[in-house]
Amino acid sequence: MSKQYTIPEILSAEIEALRTIPQDNDYEAAIRLILEHVHQGGGRLITSGMGKAGQIAHNIATTFSSTGTPAYFLHPSEAQHGDLGMVCESDVMLLISNSGKTREVLELVALTRRMYPRLPFILITGNSESPLSQLVDVTLSTGNPAEVCPLGLTPTTSTTVMTVLGDLLVVSVMQRIGFTYHDYSLRHHGGYLGDKSRELVSPELCVGALRWRLLLLLYLGRAGRIPMGLPHSIL
Repeated sequence: MSKQYTIPEILSAEIEALRTIPQDNDYEAAIRLILEHVHQGGGRLITSGMGKAGQIAHNIATTFSSTGTPAYFLHPSEAQHGDLGMVCESDVMLLISNSGKTREVLELVALTRRMYPRLPFILITGNSESPLSQLVDVTLSTGNPAEVCPLGLTPTTSTTVMTVLGDLLVVSVMQRIGFTYHDYSLRHHGGYLGDKSRELVSPELCVGALRWRLLLLLYLGRAGRIPMGLPHSIL
């Protein structure tokens, strides 16, 4: 019979998984590779993984991109059908595989190394003795936490830890490169975060610009000259 978890037990398991993330991972080596190859060498950070790990890798890439580190996600299977051509010799690759044995990711390493033998790899995994760990430059272990799932199979605690390790790398690199509110506003123009970053950079300009737009709308409205859709375009 499968194990049944209460809500407090699920939360406790997730929290405990974070508490037991290995402290002796070589985080500095991973951060250094990203800084050297992207911010000093002009390359990009490429993330990759299959399944749930791939979705986390995609999120890590977009977070890096919005915080000053050019990055993109490369699907391991699509890489075998031409997308490997996006990889450049100056890039660095971040792989995610809980088992460290994912066939498509192993093949991605082999194919990339055939093109660029010296391209470095960072791996986030739950198995630091895995085949992938033997191939990469830096391994960041999740500590292989037990999944908080009735079947013990569904990626839950493991994916939580993967996400946090990605955040660790993102925030560390942001701090090293001195990423500012202004830098953020240039890359993240839309939505609440875009508005907030611009407000923090230059609040007087944001308020002033909004005031003039509202006055323009008021004037055009009284003159009966508001074209359809204009309020949306100027606000």
